[in-house]
Amino acid sequence: MQSYCQSCGMPLVNVELLGTEKNGQVCQDYCTYCYELGAFIQPDITVNEMIELCVPHLKEEGMAEEEARHMLTSFLPSLKRWTTGESTQPVLIEKESFHIVGISARTNNANEITPQAKIPDLWTSYFQQNVAGQLPTKEVMYGLYSDYETDVNGEYSITLGVEVAADNEVPDELVIKTVPASKYLVFKSEEGAMPEIVIKAWQNIWNWFANSDVERTYTGDFEVYGERCNKPNEAQVDIYIAVKL
Repeated sequence: MQSYCQSCGMPLVNVELLGTEKNGQVCQDYCTYCYELGAFIQPDITVNEMIELCVPHLKEEGMAEEEARHMLTSFLPSLKRWTTGESTQPVLIEKESFHIVGISARTNNANEITPQAKIPDLWTSYFQQNVAGQLPTKEVMYGLYSDYETDVNGEYSITLGVEVAADNEVPDELVIKTVPASKYLVFKSEEGAMPEIVIKAWQNIWNWFANSDVERTYTGDFEVYGERCNKPNEAQVDIYIAVKL
């Protein structure tokens, strides 16, 4: 099961929310409110109209209207129904293990599109605590996804940090995580403003794996924020996904 409806973005947290194909079998891509018996319930709706349709539902869940519209505007256009079909072309590399030190939180993808999202607050804390300034390190930061409960639908740990040597002394308030040695598929985001480019990149990654025979290991995936992220409106992020190749 994919994590979100590829039309409206609804989290597909159980089978009852899945739409159906012509033969009555469940559809893994779309929810029952968007897709029924092999066809879209509103075949002529545009992505902008879908955004307006979804805003009231997010408001009912406690999200401010402006925040809901901003999130949907950056999120929905990258979903399968609204993309042109041009896929992300990743590059396969092998990478040795290394260590990241920073701050961490436990969350899941469904939670991150609600008012209780933890990742935005973690970013704020990272810069307020000046994590990078506490350690001798290169000017590259990482967003590590590790300790997966199951897969894309389960809980995981997100750690924002910097690479350090294994023998570095670590301040008590920080955590250390090991990025495993693995084969990784590296996806590049578009150039643009953050966090929109990262959100869209992850949507493209989920779509890519949904249409590929390549399996993820869920041992540890990470985002790399290097020099290209210094320009607020021309940033680009690399995302490394551990795979079973």
